[in-house]
Formats: sequence, structure tokens, C-alpha cells
Amino acid sequence: MKKIQIIVAVTLSSVWAAPQDYYNSQQYPSHSIAGNKPAIPIVSETNEMNTDGSFSYSYATGDGQQVQAQGYLKNPGVKDNEAEVIQGSYSYTAPDGTPITVTYIADELGFRAEGAHLPTPPPIPEAIQRALELIAQAQKQGTLDTGEYRPQHQQHQRPNSSHQQRQTHYPRPFSF
Repeated sequence: MKKIQIIVAVTLSSVWAAPQDYYNSQQYPSHSIAGNKPAIPIVSETNEMNTDGSFSYSYATGDGQQVQAQGYLKNPGVKDNEAEVIQGSYSYTAPDGTPITVTYIADELGFRAEGAHLPTPPPIPEAIQRALELIAQAQKQGTLDTGEYRPQHQQHQRPNSSHQQRQTHYPRPFSF
């Protein structure tokens, strides 16, 4: 009985020692984010979850942000060929006032995003583009050397020798 009284006393003392109004303190402000900025309201929201695993959602905020996405399971039940597919977009206004919109898709090929503000790769130099075309052409014709090992057996006669000897020559990876 005495142990129970001690446990109750310790519990009550720890409750009384806890800071009062903890969640309304400066550490967790209820109506502001990052200083004096007011919270941004959600003005519309949809969320749909279907029994087949497909879904869609969207929301818009009071400051003009918009988000929408939908997804589904591609090739359900096909082992090693199932893939989750999600596509959507989001938009907001950048601090300099520029409207930003990103559309994206994520599937078995990875995540791919598009937007006017996103950097694009530089053009492929003409010599490299031509080399890529030659490689593709050689692959179609079956004349591309893939670098795999293929021994070539040839017979040679030794000079000043009365008998023939078989010699094996292997292709060199490079020549001097």
C-alpha cells in the first residue's frame, strides 16, 4: 500500500511541476508561423481514396498555392512489374512575384518534373550527337563492337620451320 502511495505522490508532483499552458506557449504558437506571419488558411480541399488503391487529392490555400495529384497501381498482381504511378502539379508565387508551376509524374521510370522555371540541360554538341547516331545505326545493323571477349583462332606457319604449329591470337583492347 505504501508503494502505491509513493507512486501516486510522484506522479502528481510531476504533473504539477509540468509547465502550464505548454502548447500555447511561444514555442508552439497557435496562430502564427515563423515569427509574425499569420497562418495561411486552406480554402478548398478534396481527398479521394478508392478500394483499388487509386487516389486523388487537391487543395488550395488563401495565398494562391494550389496542389493536385492522382495515382494508381500499374500492373497490379504482376510480380516484378507492378509500379505505382503518381502524377500531379503544384503552383505558388515566388518571393519575387513570379508565378511558379510544376507538373510531375513518378512511375517505374523515376520522378520527372517540368516547369518553365526549371533549368534545362545545354544542347548536345554536334560531334557527340553524330557519334550517338552512329552508335544507334551500328546497333541496328548488328555491327557494334560491344567489347565482349571473342577469341579468334588462326593458323600460322613459322618461318624456317618444317612443321606447322597452331597459334591463338586474341584481339588487343588497344593498339600502339
